[in-house]
Amino acid sequence: MSRFSALFQRLRREGRAALMPFLEVGDPDLQTLERLIPAVVEAGADALELGVPFSDPIADGPTMQRAAYRALQRGVRLQEVLELVRRVRRAVDVPIAVMSYANPLYRYGIERFTGEAREVGVDGLIAADIPADEGEPLIRAARPVGLETIFLVAPTSTEARLRTVAAATTGFLYCVSVTGVTGAREQLSEEAEELVRRVRRVTDLPAVVGFGIATPEHARAAARFSDGVIVASALYQVLETARDPVAAAVDFLRPFAQALRSGP
Repeated sequence: MSRFSALFQRLRREGRAALMPFLEVGDPDLQTLERLIPAVVEAGADALELGVPFSDPIADGPTMQRAAYRALQRGVRLQEVLELVRRVRRAVDVPIAVMSYANPLYRYGIERFTGEAREVGVDGLIAADIPADEGEPLIRAARPVGLETIFLVAPTSTEARLRTVAAATTGFLYCVSVTGVTGAREQLSEEAEELVRRVRRVTDLPAVVGFGIATPEHARAAARFSDGVIVASALYQVLETARDPVAAAVDFLRPFAQALRSGP
């Protein structure tokens, strides 16, 4: 059983949703991330999404664009992401999904990436700009090595589209809560719950909500109808000015973990 399957089965028995922070690899720097990742797992992160910095992150708003730019300026590329996962696997056993855009993956080589990713301990791949119905080369390379292929759905996805994406997805379905880019928002999107409700009608896959989860209250509200929440931009609004990013990340994420564990 994969780490993601085992996680969501356990959390469903416990009656709670997963906390999944997003971390852009290379921002903060790699050495800081090696300390930060075990610390946020200790603080309550159930799984991790690690981003591959890319020069044209079309799904991201200004905060995560800045994080990707800083990581690229530090020379971080896909190879450095895999090397980081290899090192942090010595300290953490939670599921890890790598989020990338198509360009770095195809430049690196899909089969080379999937094989090396599994070898270092990556559990899933989120290819943000590869539509599920164009993901066959990725799926064909990932499935034999046991790498989950995680695709995205949005409030604008039709019923037919939801079925297509669900059929191509393993691990969990990434439910984009807004019709827009990533970014901290004052209120949880009202479209998120309806999207997850529609997803439930076509698949039993865990439904994880991302984009716009900015406060513990957002996380608690999303946990009432989803299997997990992804926190990215709001975390980076803290990290990009923190003197001690490790302590800042722990202080920021611990209330999210407490909110998810305390129930509705």
